[in-house]
Amino acid sequence: MRTDKMTLAFAYLRLSNEEAREGESSSIGSQRMMIQNYCKQHGITLVREFADDGYSGGNFDRPAFQQMLSELEKGKANLVITKDLSRLGRDMREASYYAEQFFPEHGIRYLALGDNFDTEHDNIMAPFLFAMNEVYLRDGSRKVKDVLRSKRENGQYCACPPYGYRKSREDKHRLAPDEMTAPVVRRIFERAAAGDSSRKIALDLNGDGVIPPLKYRVLYRDEFSDEGAARASDTWNYTTVKRILKNPVYLGHTLLGKSRKVSVKSRKKVPVDPEEWAVTENTHPPLVTQKLYERAQANLGRGSRNYRAYDHVRKSIFGGVAVCAKCGHALCSCGTVYKGEREKYWYLGCTHKRQDIADPCEGVRVRYADLMELVRRDINALLARGDQDMDALAREAVRRLGSEESIDERKRQREQAEARLSVIDKMVAKLYLDNAEGRVDDDRLRRLTADLERESAGLKATLAELSAATPGEQVAENYRRFLDLARQYTHIDVLDRDTLLTFVERIEVGPKELLPGTEKVTHRNQPYRQSIRIYYKFIGALDGETPQDVVSFPLDDHKNGEAALGVPYNKQGCGSILNGEKRPKAPAKRRKPA
Repeated sequence: MRTDKMTLAFAYLRLSNEEAREGESSSIGSQRMMIQNYCKQHGITLVREFADDGYSGGNFDRPAFQQMLSELEKGKANLVITKDLSRLGRDMREASYYAEQFFPEHGIRYLALGDNFDTEHDNIMAPFLFAMNEVYLRDGSRKVKDVLRSKRENGQYCACPPYGYRKSREDKHRLAPDEMTAPVVRRIFERAAAGDSSRKIALDLNGDGVIPPLKYRVLYRDEFSDEGAARASDTWNYTTVKRILKNPVYLGHTLLGKSRKVSVKSRKKVPVDPEEWAVTENTHPPLVTQKLYERAQANLGRGSRNYRAYDHVRKSIFGGVAVCAKCGHALCSCGTVYKGEREKYWYLGCTHKRQDIADPCEGVRVRYADLMELVRRDINALLARGDQDMDALAREAVRRLGSEESIDERKRQREQAEARLSVIDKMVAKLYLDNAEGRVDDDRLRRLTADLERESAGLKATLAELSAATPGEQVAENYRRFLDLARQYTHIDVLDRDTLLTFVERIEVGPKELLPGTEKVTHRNQPYRQSIRIYYKFIGALDGETPQDVVSFPLDDHKNGEAALGVPYNKQGCGSILNGEKRPKAPAKRRKPA
């Protein structure tokens, strides 16, 4: 069916929960009847209705509205009708975009019946109507905040009841103990007061088959979407137990207002300073005594230790940076101590190799000192490159994604479009001045300005397309940023955490590979190869270069008795950075500012 020969309409209906309390005049049924009558009177074929019942007009992330846009893009209709502009949305910027830009650009007519808004006619009052709808939105938000503030000051609980409580049957703004979950909360506090850790409490609850808080809400109390219900875990974890132990609501106090939205149009919430929380004491029956609560707080976290505070604990600088090339999980410190030597037997190993987890990794392991030296040398090799070498790397990367001539051509086209737009603005201003002075009549003014506006719109669209960064331009910019960073350093003697994070984004460590002709490990110092790929900030891994190889190479493969990293061999004929000389511990050298 061709939609350009007849009028095919979509009806969009929307009603927020707040507006539903105002009565039938704003109901979905009232909107539907008004649109159906209009279509009958004007011979319009109403193809389909889309309704968002219970959705705010503050944002456009609504299921029915998004579905309607998808159908419009398929050409299923050429007309959209709403009762008024506020049904489309109350966000002034977004509503104006869809009504005055999106629909016309897609060849779709839009009607807002109550506001006499039609995209086929001039809508002089439209900006004021969009603004008034947003004023209504902001005023409604202010009123809701005032009501919530008043309820909090009076000790009324205006949030989802915490685990262990339900809303009182006599007063929905008061909490009452939940007969099914309150004993679980008491058990958690009693075990914590007795000295059990949060992890042990969680394991015991899982062992006894106790339903965790979110799963309990899904099964017995609240209504969840299928997507929300799928996120509910079947097991307890120590974080949930800690959250319960730290909550003073179980002492009978109401504590609200711990977070707030960043704006009326955003869903993002940010934490509020504890001094600004709304705390009202003794508003509902407590589940634990003050003494039991304090004992649980005293034991909370007592079993945990900050092991990094001990001098004998290995402190890796590669935390969150070095990962397993096989599975992508982080590498952590491992190894042993033999005859007081700690550094010699320090390795980084894959954390996903444990056999008590599903689908464990084969695992990779690398000597910590070898990785330190390899990364340090690779960074120094980059720092030693001059500006010309870095420019050559950038040009080569750009060449692989798109020619430099293409980038120059786009730049030239942008400059031409910007220059022409500037000329058009001056021409339009001159035409209006000539019209005011009587040198150009009104009809000629309209024709000339219309032609110029069409040309201006085309140039703006072209400019927007040309302004979008191409992959080649992005690569060139990333190399420039890395070069600016590298210019701050001359040479790195000892690699530390700060310097590592300055240059490196990620390090992938591959598994050990035996050399050709060797089928299995036959002795402790078996020669092998191991790939290390370093991803730098902004530029990633240097394309065209093979990953670095590290440790344990046969003597015959290298000259002068040195391994691939330029260090001497041990007595067994295997090269390792640890066999090299000790380097003085000195901070990375930075260039002095010019």
